[in-house]
Amino acid sequence: MKTKSNRKAKRSHAKTILRLPDLEIAKTAVINSLSCPDAQRGYRHAIDEFVDWYCSEPRLSFSKTVVIRYRMNLESRHLAPGTINLRLGAVRRLAYEAADCGLLSADLAAGIRRVKGVKKLGVRLGNWLTPEQGNALWQAPNPERLRGKRDRALLALLLACGLRRHEIAELTLDHFQKREEHWAIVDLVGKGGHIRTIPVPDWVYRLSNDWMSAAGIQCGRLFRKVSSAGKPWGPQSHRKAGLARC
Repeated sequence: MKTKSNRKAKRSHAKTILRLPDLEIAKTAVINSLSCPDAQRGYRHAIDEFVDWYCSEPRLSFSKTVVIRYRMNLESRHLAPGTINLRLGAVRRLAYEAADCGLLSADLAAGIRRVKGVKKLGVRLGNWLTPEQGNALWQAPNPERLRGKRDRALLALLLACGLRRHEIAELTLDHFQKREEHWAIVDLVGKGGHIRTIPVPDWVYRLSNDWMSAAGIQCGRLFRKVSSAGKPWGPQSHRKAGLARC
């Protein structure tokens, strides 16, 4: 008779407590899954803050209970509900990627994803500019100087059109188009690769046009560096540097 060998099937058990190398692998997976630089920056900051808190606490399993404790910690710091929910979203995604990489139990990851965020009561928290403060802000730069014209146009676009920093840095003359007798920023690629069209008030376009006329900008990016001599970094500078022309 042939003796049957009793072989136990080897099962790879996912972890319940994640160490720093495991957290770093999961964080890298989260960042690589995002295409927008702003989203990558925000998630990286949120995950780093959670990891610092997680490692400072008694080393418990990475579970729903721990994430609820982290939410309570965020609430005790009187952060805005939107900020808390953003941080919790990053933690949920960290758990999902950790489970997908085989570093965390799927049951624990599922429990973490069920942690609810904070309710938004419709009250804006934080420092918000009043209309008077907004007007004072964009009018602060000196309109007699070239740099002042540029800064006035830049601040006006940020305030009136709600552009993000990377959006206004990538803004070109081609984005400005007239639609139905009104100026607009057309086909602007924003956060997450979303393309949108933004109406531009007439007073904002006048400020932008004043800057473009004074700087002699006829193509390419709208906002450029102004040298100490009061000259913009334009097509002439591009040719000297061997860069592409407009």
